[in-house]
Amino acid sequence: MTDTSLNTQAPTGEAGFGDYFALLKPRVMSLVVFTAAVGLLAAPVAVHPVVALASVLFIAVGAGASGALNMWWDADIDQVMKRTAGRPVPSGRVAPQEALALGTALSGMAVVMLALASNFVAAGLLAFTIFFYAVIYTMWLKRWTPQNIVIGGAAGAFPPMIGWAAATGGVSVESVLMFALIFVWTPPHFWALCLFMNSDYEKAGVPMLTVTHGRRVTRRHVLAYTLLLAPLAVGTAFTSIGGPIYLAVAVVLNALFVKGAVDIWRRDETRAQADKYRVEKRFFGLSLLYLFAHFGAILAEAALAPYGIGGW
Repeated sequence: MTDTSLNTQAPTGEAGFGDYFALLKPRVMSLVVFTAAVGLLAAPVAVHPVVALASVLFIAVGAGASGALNMWWDADIDQVMKRTAGRPVPSGRVAPQEALALGTALSGMAVVMLALASNFVAAGLLAFTIFFYAVIYTMWLKRWTPQNIVIGGAAGAFPPMIGWAAATGGVSVESVLMFALIFVWTPPHFWALCLFMNSDYEKAGVPMLTVTHGRRVTRRHVLAYTLLLAPLAVGTAFTSIGGPIYLAVAVVLNALFVKGAVDIWRRDETRAQADKYRVEKRFFGLSLLYLFAHFGAILAEAALAPYGIGGW
């Protein structure tokens, strides 16, 4: 176990609601809420609005619980990294044991309440997702292998599958495709961040690909995963969750994404440092738009299908 008490400041006693809310990683939670809602609403089953809202809420709480457990365990390396030093635990505003207690309590509540609100399949998937992120990724993969974000990306890919299960009570090809879209998108998205934040990971001793194999190898990996992602994303247009709207979005965004990955692959470090990793930062920003736009298109297809507009 990581001894966070040796690496974080003593609690200041000034923690407020905002500090405890920050433990839940609200920006990550927003992506979880959105993709889970899309998974639920794209399912070919009518769900009562109250059940739908409750299901998405408890999925969000489960995601927040994972974030709190992650901040508890990672407090030592968060303190070293510039990007994360201001988080509640490493800054000393919240004690590590408080983050652990909050994460544990919310995890149990989220799983039980999702089971009661929807079904046991969705609750089981949520429980596994929390375990995977908090234990498999945070406690093991992140500090052990440069493939941490590849395997660990599964944790962020489960929410639409959980949403689909909350509506249908099961897993299908469509929910697996939504899972795969996020799973394959995660490495190029995160490695782009690592390219211009590499010094943080070096200082913290986290074996990210940029640290263990260098930026040149990372650039090749960004391109390789982007080339795998593009046909998967475009091909989804021809399934039951796709349609002409999704196809148009996917073709445009994947063309831009592949171009961005090629630009990153062609770069050398002298040039990248000279312009402060402008291309890499732009690609990272595009990656955020990429995912929201694809899931937004899936949602649009589902919303318009009853009117004979969405879908094939």
